Amino acid sequence: MKRPRIHREGRNLIFGTTLLLFIINIPMYMYFPHWIFGITLALTALLLVFVTYFFRNPVRVLEIDDPNFIIAPADGRVVVIEPTEENEYFHEKKLQVSIFMSPFNVHANWYPIEGNILVSEHQKGRHKGAWLPKSSTENERSLVVIETPSKVQIAVRQVAGAMARRIVTYAKPGHQAHRNTHLGFIKLGSRVDMYLPLDTEMFVAVGDAVRGNETIIGRLGER
Repeated sequence: MKRPRIHREGRNLIFGTTLLLFIINIPMYMYFPHWIFGITLALTALLLVFVTYFFRNPVRVLEIDDPNFIIAPADGRVVVIEPTEENEYFHEKKLQVSIFMSPFNVHANWYPIEGNILVSEHQKGRHKGAWLPKSSTENERSLVVIETPSKVQIAVRQVAGAMARRIVTYAKPGHQAHRNTHLGFIKLGSRVDMYLPLDTEMFVAVGDAVRGNETIIGRLGER
């Protein structure tokens, strides 16, 4: 049986949670009635299980021939597919596709397409609910812009939510974005937005559940 893989972003937190479990439960076992110790042990064990589950890192390898296919960058549910004025980088109308991640989704983020990374920048902001439309422009976020070999530019925006307090972005300007590779990680509930050309052919609809680095969500138009 394969051992579960844990994302590197969670190793210190899992270690700290395990240490906390012992720190709390040893004195509870020594000085309190067994029924109180049992409740405390169960609650702290559930916390450890949740933290470990949250930072799971499944192996997903997708092999496709068409370089214009766009792959879901995150697990979650599609909450937006609509033309939107993107005023942070493009300053023109793009097709916005947003995926909301609940605390129970895998929170690793993958590159949706291959190409050259032009921009990778982080902006501080608020921590509104990630399902709200204004979270894309007002919340803490990171923007990554990728230019494909056919010179089409798309943007991926990691957006922090009400619970998320840390966005990790591995993308660096001048580096290459490769399929089956992590773009970054967002801790706790959050969302990922993509800004695509308006002629992108979509294969998913609002409300659909998608899996990061597995679901083909669309295809760039012919150039």
